[in-house]
Amino acid sequence: MSPALPTFRRLLTRLAILLIPLALAACVSARPQPYEVSAARFHPNAAAMAMYAEMPEEAHPLPATDISEVNPRFLRQEVSYPTREQPGTIVVDTNNRYLYLVREGGQAIRYGIGVGKQGMSWRGRATVGRKGSWPRWTPTADMIKRDPEKNGPWAGGMAGGLDNPLGARALYLYQGNRDTMYRIHGTTEPWSIGKAVSSGCIRMFNQDIIDLHSRVPVGTPVLVLNRDPLLKLSPEEATDEFGEDPEMY
Repeated sequence: MSPALPTFRRLLTRLAILLIPLALAACVSARPQPYEVSAARFHPNAAAMAMYAEMPEEAHPLPATDISEVNPRFLRQEVSYPTREQPGTIVVDTNNRYLYLVREGGQAIRYGIGVGKQGMSWRGRATVGRKGSWPRWTPTADMIKRDPEKNGPWAGGMAGGLDNPLGARALYLYQGNRDTMYRIHGTTEPWSIGKAVSSGCIRMFNQDIIDLHSRVPVGTPVLVLNRDPLLKLSPEEATDEFGEDPEMY
């Protein structure tokens, strides 16, 4: 054996020992780097896009609603819905964020909804006591006192329009002659559909509340389902979202 061979092997061994920390360092630095997760985007079909298209014929021309980030289950659709409720009844399922308009043959039109604090505060039966088209909104005295800069300018009421928190239409629920202060209405925040939100009762896409409003007359029976513990609201909270004198048509 050549005398140079053991020397060469010793050099290789020393080199390997020197390279081990570098290899370990490379493994450590190769761990995954953090990245941003974008919101889920859906690709609605043409029929869905048509339902939420612009409505230029409205008193306040309504722009199209971007539904590309809305879970398709919250879009308006006809579904199987076996129930003992009579056709024409509105059923509000607050827990699952759906509103059903019962139809013949065990079917229903299902709409996605957003449920506010007031929306989780009540359950039971009522009727549509009145209906509003581009309804007026008036903040309560308590709302003005709490946030005078935001609500003070509307002390005399906010006319219906694209910025009005009641949206394009509103249904006002009554028990007998008593206003329950429970509303089904449009929204200026379409991203809130399918979610629990901080204020309001039952929110719908403006295109959906327009559709529902056109299908149900005054006197329509309404059943509100709510399996969560009910919230206790002060009289001020009960009227906070809707004010004192919403405009009728």
